[in-house]
Amino acid sequence: MQVSLNEAHHVNMDELKEELREKIRKELPAAKVSFEPIELVDKIMSQGSATPIEVTVAAKDLKEAGRFAGKIQDEMKRIPFLRDVKIAQPLAYPILKVTLDRERAGQLGVTSTQIARSMVAATSSSRFTDKNLWLDDSKGLAYQVQVQIPEYKMTTPEDIGNIPLRSGAMHPLLSDVATFSEETAPGQYDRAGPNRLVTITANLHNKDLGSAQKAVLKAIKEAGEPPRGVQVDMRGQTKLLGDTLTSLQTGLLVAIVIIFLLLAANYQSFKLSLVILSAIPAVVAGSLLMLLACGATLNLQSYMGLIMSVGVSVANAILMVTNAENLRLTLGDSRKAVMLAANSRIRPILMTSIAMIAGMLPMASGFGEGGDQIAPLGQAVIGGLIASTLAALLILPCVFTQFQHTATTQSVSLDPEDPESNYYKSSLTPTI
Repeated sequence: MQVSLNEAHHVNMDELKEELREKIRKELPAAKVSFEPIELVDKIMSQGSATPIEVTVAAKDLKEAGRFAGKIQDEMKRIPFLRDVKIAQPLAYPILKVTLDRERAGQLGVTSTQIARSMVAATSSSRFTDKNLWLDDSKGLAYQVQVQIPEYKMTTPEDIGNIPLRSGAMHPLLSDVATFSEETAPGQYDRAGPNRLVTITANLHNKDLGSAQKAVLKAIKEAGEPPRGVQVDMRGQTKLLGDTLTSLQTGLLVAIVIIFLLLAANYQSFKLSLVILSAIPAVVAGSLLMLLACGATLNLQSYMGLIMSVGVSVANAILMVTNAENLRLTLGDSRKAVMLAANSRIRPILMTSIAMIAGMLPMASGFGEGGDQIAPLGQAVIGGLIASTLAALLILPCVFTQFQHTATTQSVSLDPEDPESNYYKSSLTPTI
């Protein structure tokens, strides 16, 4: 069943799903309920998975995979914020097993092909009819003819046993040559190469995907060591989230290293590069505290906001340190130089931070359709900028003073034609 809510609704989706689960559980105790995304973007993000959490157990032996999947399912059911935990495939689908007595069938002159065709015609339909094509002369159209016994007449094993095996004759019946037993069998087979798959699915309730992934991985470990030949893997949004966060973390670290090398080349000093990068821990702390205060989590959106705030904080730090270093080379006192730099650069730094914070407030508020999904981006940016601004005006001057109080005022330039350089060749005279 697909449900599309009114655009003007103000209902929390998690609360609505939980309310529906409770009502269905009371009125239909035997029913199994699960919610799947209807949005195309959600389906793409899930990479074909029906739910955010999907664990697959693969093995050549389906029974072995099913047993271990049952253990994982039991452990996942203990996680309080998981909902609709179930095995997606029906492993115990009810069937009616028909066992043929070939000797008795031979005595009655009935072949296995006749028995099979009789059962197909009775339980579904058959095109093996005397006249399998009917022509409508009035319209000039041809229709294929098939026969089928009404479904309401095939509801019990006794009804199946009364199926005649010969066309136009009431005897022999299927019960004369076969016995019946009610058993179970897998209702669906999923494969990955030579292995058969058993899938455990689950939805989330008021919990972020990252925390849920850690909890599910812990549940898989608590289920025990997989038997030989059994492989366990996570799919869906959790796999995509893990790959994305790993890429973002790697990208952030690479960006910091590149920034450090560029700063070292520009200032020709590793110390000043480290002074500028000292603002980054404050940005990370500010973003995390803001996310914690707003009840958000470290996800894809908040990671993007963190990277944005790191870029702005580094720019503010460069503005401060460049001015402070120029003043130090002139005055010779790092403490006085950084105080003058902070006093002269406080206005542009505040203007940059306040402008970006004001621009992120509508996004961070989470108003509008889908606003709660992108709100962590704005919240991470706001928290990071607040912390980086305070760090640039309060912490950065202390770090600069500590690193540069014994530094020489001589230029670090290696250019032999620079008068401020230690390598300046004073004997060089202009040629006329």
